[in-house]
Amino acid sequence: MDEQAMFTLMVDLHRDGERQGPGSEEETLRALDLTRLDQEAALQVADIGCGTGASTLVLASRLPNAQVTAVDLFPEFLDVLSRRARKAGVSERVDPLEASMESLPFDSESLDLIWAEGAIYNMGFSEGIKTWKPFLRPGGVLAVSEITWLRPDPPETIRRHWNAEYPQIATASEKINILEDVGFDLLGYLVLPPNNWIDNYYEPTEKRMPAFLDRHDDRPEAAQIVAMEREEADLYRSYQEWYSYGFYVARKR
Repeated sequence: MDEQAMFTLMVDLHRDGERQGPGSEEETLRALDLTRLDQEAALQVADIGCGTGASTLVLASRLPNAQVTAVDLFPEFLDVLSRRARKAGVSERVDPLEASMESLPFDSESLDLIWAEGAIYNMGFSEGIKTWKPFLRPGGVLAVSEITWLRPDPPETIRRHWNAEYPQIATASEKINILEDVGFDLLGYLVLPPNNWIDNYYEPTEKRMPAFLDRHDDRPEAAQIVAMEREEADLYRSYQEWYSYGFYVARKR
């Protein structure tokens, strides 16, 4: 499948979704509390890979004096985010930014908090935290959710799948070691529960699939994307006790 065509179709499937990956407002708030930041302070925040703004809107609502830069590669997602921010009454404190997470325009040591839910895998965990670390002030906080083995001995079927899709999948202890080696100190860790995957992501995506296929009924690529999405959902339902997103909250040393 042509890469640009794939991105265009994926954006079309997911732009009407409240979120573009597993998560929930409750877990975002739990992770925010783990940062130990003064939530009334005038914080500079970047939400990287923000999609249509599920986590951005929570951060902007909970941090009343913060300025949140919402970064995504796809302007279609940012358009939706802007509308949602206006509706939520936080648009003055949300700055949409179309940019690649690999080449962010922030000044050195200009951010108090970097947030990324289900997005750092696009760069890889190690590369992402190394690239983003210089943007944080000393004592600034990184909060990322990342695909993680919940047990070290997954069945061969799911191990083979994730080793092909994302070879950097690892256990929480391995991820924490990477953070510490790069120069972060762990403040907290939590695991996204199954309803964050099934109720909040897979089921809403599945409900949008018939209309998506109707819009693209002459394109075999659309059917391929739906098949891939359904396979991923089926794998999670079968193997959810073995993996999830781990939410890692760490302070720059």
